[in-house]
Amino acid sequence: MFSKDIGIDLGTANVLVFVKGKGIVLNEPSVVAVDSKTSQIVAVGEEARKMIGRTPRHIQVIRPLKDGVIADFGITEAMLKHFINRLKLRGFMSKPRILICCPTNVTSVEQKAIREAAEKAGGKKVYIEEEPKVAAIGAGMEIYEPSGNMVIDLGGGTSDVAVLSMGGIVTSESLKVAGDTFDRDILQYVKKQYNLLIGEQTAEQIKVTIGTVYPDSRKDEMEIRGRDMVTGLPRMIKLNSGEIERALRESVHMIVASAKNVLEKTPPELSADIIDCGIFLTGGGAQLHGMEQLFTEQLKVPVFIAENPLDCVAHGTGIMLESLNKRLK
Repeated sequence: MFSKDIGIDLGTANVLVFVKGKGIVLNEPSVVAVDSKTSQIVAVGEEARKMIGRTPRHIQVIRPLKDGVIADFGITEAMLKHFINRLKLRGFMSKPRILICCPTNVTSVEQKAIREAAEKAGGKKVYIEEEPKVAAIGAGMEIYEPSGNMVIDLGGGTSDVAVLSMGGIVTSESLKVAGDTFDRDILQYVKKQYNLLIGEQTAEQIKVTIGTVYPDSRKDEMEIRGRDMVTGLPRMIKLNSGEIERALRESVHMIVASAKNVLEKTPPELSADIIDCGIFLTGGGAQLHGMEQLFTEQLKVPVFIAENPLDCVAHGTGIMLESLNKRLK
């Protein structure tokens, strides 16, 4: 039995695995539950995510990736090993070749950590590619042509903005403001405005259910429950979309400012191409209500959400695996 070539989108929020010839075979949260008494892994992925904020003291729920890079090497390695073993991706006599993605601003030390984690998890040869490039390929952009393409990849830990041409990144910026930051913004807003403590999962639920980043574009309401900071007792409040827009405004405008910086540094010929082709939004953050409208208004360029934005990086790894011998040597 021969091993498969696999592509891994090692995200702060989710891990997606693409197997050559099969497509995306795994999409699980980047979460691991560990028993601190025995150092044994209790759960990985979705099973571990359900435990966040609900475990006894001796069980720690860890997100081993922070801001797009490995924060806990051992746990990341164990998580990758778990997924590769579960999918039976190792052959009887051989190990798979792995293409793995990382943000544009990672250091050589961080890149080495990602490569080592993939090798120890069972990779024969590990290739590393920059996330916005792979996301652009996955979104169907012709980045190997001599024309300008711009992608804004809104992930869980980082937002990557890049202009690409001739198969390479011309100008780019990566900032540690993304989906996780939005969750924290909502958490802080509720704490400050209502003296109510809520968990990460509740904050994410609010973001998805009633969240928007474009003023006055959504009028939804939602009841949420948390712990009153004064009495210590459970309490329920009602939030609306306008409040969430205000809570997220500062963080979202940091990403907009980053996109403007990248456009300002882009050669004029490529800028002209971007006006014609538009800018593509990829990653989970692209699905946040009003994101397309806000970027179009602020950047004065047509902005589109890629088809299946969450899967773009994983699909991009698949396309690159098809041409592994040609382009990754």
